[in-house]
Amino acid sequence: MDVLLPGIYSKLKRGPQIILPKDIGIIISYAGVGKDSICVDAGTGSGWLAVSLGRVAKKVYSYEIRSEFAAIAKRNIAMLGLDNVEIKDADVTKGIRERDVDIVVLDMPGSDKVVRHAAKALRSGGVLVGYLPHMEQVKAFVSKMEKYHFDGVYTVEVIVRDILVRDAGVRPSTKGIWHTAYLVFGKLNKEKI
Repeated sequence: MDVLLPGIYSKLKRGPQIILPKDIGIIISYAGVGKDSICVDAGTGSGWLAVSLGRVAKKVYSYEIRSEFAAIAKRNIAMLGLDNVEIKDADVTKGIRERDVDIVVLDMPGSDKVVRHAAKALRSGGVLVGYLPHMEQVKAFVSKMEKYHFDGVYTVEVIVRDILVRDAGVRPSTKGIWHTAYLVFGKLNKEKI
């Protein structure tokens, strides 16, 4: 399957697993990321989400515990000339330093253990997003979101299916980009705290 990627993605280096554009688009649109948004991204990996957020948002702070991954992300950010994305060589499970942020995206093992830090970092009405490969992770994450006063919790899975267009007829292909992760969204309601 040949996936047509926007030009910037074909330039980016890849190390660890990435968040694909199909999920990045949903994260940006469902979380309402815009030109004034302050974002925190945890589990930077190769930095594909951080770069994508940086092209839209005012400021991005991206946490990565593994220095070799942070180095790849920093190279990708420098290559694109993004001065509004800061890679933090830090363990997000120890806390998020930023406050009054608009969105926190957690793409890492044990994301449910970081929900309390996200709740402290987000402004009221700010959006928490979990990028979670397994349903058991979704259940634990949603349970923590409820404990820390997130409203409108919503879970989706984005599947891309190729369509064959031929003289004989048009039909879905047997190829596509199927499961990558479940995306969980919720808005912090500080009035409940």
